[in-house]
Amino acid sequence: MLYGSNEFVVNENRQSSIAIWLSFISNVALTAVKLSVGILFGSPVLVADGVHNAGDVVATGAALSSMRVSKLPPDEDHPYGHGKAEVVGAGIVAIILALAAIYMSYHSVAILFEPPHKATMIALVAGVFSLVLKQILYVYTMSIGKRLKSNGLIATAYDHLADVYASIAAVAGIGLAMIGDHYDIGILSYGDPIAGIIVAVLVFKLAFHMGKSSIDVLMEKNIDPEKINELIELIQQIPEVKRLDRIRGRDHGHYIIVDVRVGVPAELSVQEGHDISRKIKQSIMGQHADVEEVLVHLNPWYEDDHHGFKGSDN
Repeated sequence: MLYGSNEFVVNENRQSSIAIWLSFISNVALTAVKLSVGILFGSPVLVADGVHNAGDVVATGAALSSMRVSKLPPDEDHPYGHGKAEVVGAGIVAIILALAAIYMSYHSVAILFEPPHKATMIALVAGVFSLVLKQILYVYTMSIGKRLKSNGLIATAYDHLADVYASIAAVAGIGLAMIGDHYDIGILSYGDPIAGIIVAVLVFKLAFHMGKSSIDVLMEKNIDPEKINELIELIQQIPEVKRLDRIRGRDHGHYIIVDVRVGVPAELSVQEGHDISRKIKQSIMGQHADVEEVLVHLNPWYEDDHHGFKGSDN
């Protein structure tokens, strides 16, 4: 059983490593392509998107480093493990996305006050290629991230999604500019920078969502109320538990730590109390694979004690 468990962990680590390295390599390649094409053929939105991708390289590097740290076992200085390293990495990604959005919006607005740039087919092809590749990477990385409950991979997937938005805007902007050039419609010639402004707003919104989620975890916000209710139902099914005094849950990145205080008959022996604690742990961890540890504190319960949830907490 232990061998099978170790083999499963190794397989999970291999999948997450493949996903993050694919993301890193693709971001390096797309940065080079977009900046080269954008500068050579005068596409503002491709240049802005290329700078965004350059930020993605840094963000993916941060995610890769944080994921490696998060997999380290607990030690004397970090007895609860290193899972929050992924959350820190996700926060760094959110900051980089926000900075990229600010740059994109500034760059696009500045272009509106310059003569329109002539759009080219090669810039359009580069945008379409980026759109298709990033959509594939988003679906692939998000599916693995959710399955492995990896905040680092999920943050990287959202980073790919931001690139999808940027690529859609680039394709739309370049396409409109090409139509404007062909039919001599002046306003359409500014489709490129206008699209850049729209995508900057979308990327900033995504960065805000990621940043808020990271702060919630770092501030040890309680886990989702629905999950708390599921845990309460499991605990109440154990006959020896007469009172549920408190239950809390902390998200540590790719795993959860649950803290439970329950009332049990005061006349039970230490061994019997220990067995009840084990039952609670096995019940929760058996039904919720993302729960890494359950901390159980036992309070004495007497026949005349009619308190229910949130009773004695000594």
